Order: sequence, then structure tokens, then C-alpha cells
Amino acid sequence: MNRILTTHAGSLIRPPELFPFLAAIERGEPIDEQAHGETLKKAVEDVVRRQVAAGTDVVSDGELGKPTFITYLYGRVGGLEQRVVTDADNAPLPTSRDRVAFPEFYAEHDADFARHAAELMSVGAKDDGEGGASMPGQKVWFCTGRLTYDSTLLKRDIANLRAALDASGATDAFIPTLAPASTFYLVNEHYASEEEFVYALADAMREEYRAVVDAGFLLQVDDPVLLHECDTMLARGASFEDYRKWAELRVDALNHALRDIPEDRVRYHVCYGSWHGPHVYDPPLRDVIDLVLRVNAGLYSIEQANARHEHEWHLWEDVKLPDGKVLIPGVVTHHTNVVEHPELVAERLVRLANVVGRDNVIGGTDCGFAQGWFFWRVHPSIQWAKLEALAEGAKLASRQLWGAKAAV
Repeated sequence: MNRILTTHAGSLIRPPELFPFLAAIERGEPIDEQAHGETLKKAVEDVVRRQVAAGTDVVSDGELGKPTFITYLYGRVGGLEQRVVTDADNAPLPTSRDRVAFPEFYAEHDADFARHAAELMSVGAKDDGEGGASMPGQKVWFCTGRLTYDSTLLKRDIANLRAALDASGATDAFIPTLAPASTFYLVNEHYASEEEFVYALADAMREEYRAVVDAGFLLQVDDPVLLHECDTMLARGASFEDYRKWAELRVDALNHALRDIPEDRVRYHVCYGSWHGPHVYDPPLRDVIDLVLRVNAGLYSIEQANARHEHEWHLWEDVKLPDGKVLIPGVVTHHTNVVEHPELVAERLVRLANVVGRDNVIGGTDCGFAQGWFFWRVHPSIQWAKLEALAEGAKLASRQLWGAKAAV
């Protein structure tokens, strides 16, 4: 193709016209399904069009139909039960060495997040007498029966993305899904063992994976918890070897779910939880890269643009990228509102391409710009500016790598 393609990690900032529907769904209230469907379809058309206009080659639906990139699963998998947990000891958010080291920061961070989420969650709600929607306790999902998969919402998402692609002229697209390791906040009360539970979840998710690929889209498997869990397990007193065993089980289960799916249609995305925090206890990529490459995927999307992980591109000077594999390094990041200069984007792409080969690199983002509808990482206008900078940087990199033969 003689140029560096561009893409992103999948989840984009939801437009405000979807907020009343998403807030009502989160509160457990009925919505006008027809109006929601029509609004969502139009929003997907618009977000695909804007990606194409920004210069993005491989687009997504922005995950606009999902509450978050993790909790969407709970509306599609049977055998689950939601409860409200008010006991802090039973709350699902795990501790971590990062949180222990920076308690003052996280106290402010969590309070700001809670205020922002509560404000958005109150959109369209009836006043509870205290000025907003009441949201007591922490909602937790429990596995209480055999896990099954309902493809109804996935079919809606596939149809919306297909219609948007036809209208935009985009050439390729992907749909993000979830890896077994990243089913956060899901507590097993049904299966006899951890392994049985993880593989049952993988079997349920396989239906989603297969449907995405059969529909003609690239499958992206999101797995941020796989790496982040290292910090949380070590904070609870586990050893690194304990973490490795935990992760290997889940990587094997993912490969079980991906069996018979062509690797060149699978993108595997890992990050370190993506929140705006210190991240000083993220595991070094060098210590976990074998776990990442063990996944049967053709493309690997990995953080490389933020200040904690940018240096890790040097890893590829020592670790050989397997033949036929492609890297999607983050060359713009969701961790800051500063818009990367296209020349910096080009520099990041070129230096990696010179190590692993120019045909083995696609420009990407560190993570999604909005991991859920009620929280996002940058201002919406900056999201698009970053994608534009990514596209311009890829053009500059392509000229440096292919010279006059660059197809830009």
C-alpha cells in the first residue's frame, strides 16, 4: 500500500443526544426504544463520517451503543444477576500499589469522577427530592447461572456500522469486543472452579467474536485488565508468578474462543487501565510482552505515546515481532488534552517502522477517548484534533519511509 494506515482504539466520546437514553438505561428506567434506535443510528453515521473526515483509515462505531466498553457485556450475556453492594469491603474496585502510593490524588480523582458521573446520570431524571437521581451503593454483577450469549444488540450494532460505512465511503472497520480477562466486576457464584468459569465466559464471547468476523469486520479484543491486574494482585500480596498463572489461564481461554478465526482479522488491544493517574506501578512491557504475543491475533494495539510508556518502543530492538504480525502503537494519547504535533507522530511511527518494518506498523491511539458514555478522557473537540494529527503524522511518516513512492 506504500503508506502508514491509521486507526484508533475504538471507544469515542458519545454525543449528548444519546445521554438521556443512556442515563435512563443505567437507572433501570424504560425508554422509547424506537427513538433511541433512530438516534443511535444517526449518531453512528455521524461518528463514522467524522472519523473519515479526520483521515482515519480503519474506523469503528465509537461503541456508541454501549454503556462502557466493559459493562456492555452484562446486557448481552445470560446467567448474570446485578446487585447493589453498599459494604466497602465488598466493593469491586480493587486496591493497587498506585492507589496506596498516591492516596491524596486518588481521593480527589474518585470524587471528581463521582460528581461528573452523577451529573450525567441525572440527565432526564425525575428529581428525587435532593436535586438529582438517587444512586445508592455500587452495582456489582454476579454469575449465578450458565453463561449464554444474546446477539440482539450486536446485530443492531453491526447493522448500524454497515449502514454508516455505506454512507461514508470508509474502506474498513472494526468492532471492539471484550476479552475474558477484562470482564471486570463480574463475580462467579455458579461454576465449580475459576478455570471452568473463565472458559465458560470465553465460549459465550466466542459467539460475539465469530459474528463480528462473519459480518466482514475486523474483530478487536480489548484486554486492559490483563496488564493492570499485575499491580492489583501484587498489592494484595500475590507474587509475580501468581499473576502470571492468572494471566496465562485467561490468555489460553481467549485463544480457545478465537479458534478457527483468521488471525489477520483479529486486533488485540492492551493498555494499563487508561485512567488519568500516576501509573508508576504498571508492569514493564518487557515483562509481559510474551503474554501479549501469545494471543492468536494478527495485530497488536499497545500503548506507546504517553509519558509512562513511550520509551518501550525500544523493546522491539530485542524482541522479534513474529512474521506476519502488525503493531498498532499508540502515537497519540488519551492521557492529555495536548494535541500531538504531526511531526512528533511521524517520528514515533518512523522509529518503530525502522525496527519492525514499515509494512508492519499502523498508527493508533493509546486507548479509547471515552471508556464509557458518562466519562471521557479528553474534550470532544480535542478527540478529533488528535485523530487529525494522527493522520497528518502518518502522511509525513509515509513520505519518509517510502519517499516518492508513498501513496499519500
